[in-house]
Amino acid sequence: LTDLPGELLELILCCDVLGAADIGRVSCTCRRLREACQPRGKIYKPGKNLRWPSLLKYYSHTDGVSWLEEYKARHNAGLEAQRIVASFSKRFFSEHVPCDGFSDIETLGCPSHFFEDELMCILNMEGRKGLTWKYYAKKILYFLRQQNILKNLKEYLQRPTDRQSFLEGAVLIDQYCNPLSDICLKSVQAQVDDITDKVRKVLRTKNPRHPSLASKAGEVPIPEVELQRQVLDAMNCVLYEQLKYKGNELDYYNSLNSYIHQVLIRRTGIPISLSVLYLTIARQLGVKLEPVNFPSHFLLRWCQGKEGSTDIFDYTYIDAFGKGKQLTVKECEYLIGHHVTEEFYGVVTSKEVLQRMVGNLLNLGKRESTDQSYQLLRDSLDLYLAMYPDNVQHLMLQARLYFHLGIWPEKVLDILQHIQALDPSQHGAVGYLVQHTLEHIERRKEEVGPEVKHRSDEKHKEVCFSIGLIMKHKRYGYNCVIYGWDPACMMGHEWIRNMNVHSLPHGPHQPFYNVLVEDGSCRYAAQENLEYNSEPREIPHPDIGRYFSEFTGIHYLANTELEIRYPEDLELTRATVQKIYSSGKE
Repeated sequence: LTDLPGELLELILCCDVLGAADIGRVSCTCRRLREACQPRGKIYKPGKNLRWPSLLKYYSHTDGVSWLEEYKARHNAGLEAQRIVASFSKRFFSEHVPCDGFSDIETLGCPSHFFEDELMCILNMEGRKGLTWKYYAKKILYFLRQQNILKNLKEYLQRPTDRQSFLEGAVLIDQYCNPLSDICLKSVQAQVDDITDKVRKVLRTKNPRHPSLASKAGEVPIPEVELQRQVLDAMNCVLYEQLKYKGNELDYYNSLNSYIHQVLIRRTGIPISLSVLYLTIARQLGVKLEPVNFPSHFLLRWCQGKEGSTDIFDYTYIDAFGKGKQLTVKECEYLIGHHVTEEFYGVVTSKEVLQRMVGNLLNLGKRESTDQSYQLLRDSLDLYLAMYPDNVQHLMLQARLYFHLGIWPEKVLDILQHIQALDPSQHGAVGYLVQHTLEHIERRKEEVGPEVKHRSDEKHKEVCFSIGLIMKHKRYGYNCVIYGWDPACMMGHEWIRNMNVHSLPHGPHQPFYNVLVEDGSCRYAAQENLEYNSEPREIPHPDIGRYFSEFTGIHYLANTELEIRYPEDLELTRATVQKIYSSGKE
């Protein structure tokens, strides 16, 4: 090695199969190799050795950076992230991760971007292994990013109104509801700029001397109404004729319509998201449109008279959802089918626009039926209360939601205490929730260790199926995986009556199974309703990693915590799979 040219030696040492320990041993061999592994050299530079290429974006000026120290910091952050992720399954298997469960993450002794990068490496691990690690890495990353986004949102709301970009506000909402997606203001702005450039090209063919074509267009509003009209006509041509943007009438209540990055990808949305896009482009071209919080249908207004006029008839109203159609006051009322007072034609602030966007998501979150974690409702409540922390109605909704889900009882008590201080008239509802939340906390304290179920016990002899098997429901046809079982139905009399369990041939006196279903739900199914799945496949359930560490291609392997509770199931599952699927192949 010492006889090789420096460039070739560097190329070898940057090989991605060499780890930190390998390079450390090389540098200890002799002076020549130690110099090749110098701290400020390229050997330790992220991306150079393909170890952590995603970190390069954090280094704008690389002169003077000690890559060895950066390498050490990233390596140690990776070890810390792995330690924390590994501890989560043992600590929080039997309950939702509590609010204070992330306390050790908030006091990290390493750069947060290094920690997040390791979590992303875990999430991006190939294959069907490490499911439990991926499950908790996702939860931790979700928490970290949402905390950062909330800080950015609060900073945004504290700025003067004229420095609150509507587009930036929409991006912050998008980021908070989709923290694991790669969404940033810079990339969204670049896509909007690209549309703006297309509008300029159309405008140039109509009016080569139009002021919007100047390099500093947008900094100074265009005063002439006719020149503004030319901009809006060019915008409508590009957005609705060339790029085919349209209001999503067929799938109006899809949450994707509210996320600005999805609006740009799918070229469809709802009135408010399309209005934010339309307004942003218009302002970049020197046309000052203003948002109007019109009931049932968000609009923009364009001044035709004296700037700042309070006369609603001095404005033309623009429906971005309706392909940029320009409306009179009377036509606005036709749009929603009833008369409204003048106050609804007034301009609103960026905070009020965000409030309406979040309100739309709140309503969608309440409508959710398949997502049993109510994640969208929880996220939109967080956003709303970040803007209006003393709103009693939404604080009560948040407390009821956490109480219903059986999570974060300590936080529920804090919320209820805050509500009582804000509005003493709520003492009845607050008292009821406080009482039952305290009972929940006491029950949790009384819980002993996990219940262990042995297949060899006489009372379990009727249990035919085991943990990790991919099953099919005979009646409803859904695919699922078993993650728990009882020798008989353990639900209450009301559930048994509502589910009509007594109509089954064996009624409630047969084994029942906890199953994760492919549609994202969790169900409790009778043994006589389940059968082996002849074509087993992965079950796309968000909680799969909570219970299983790996999918073998035929069945799931229980993780350590689930195996403790069902210690004899793993061998039975393997034997069952070998018997069923090997005989099927023969």
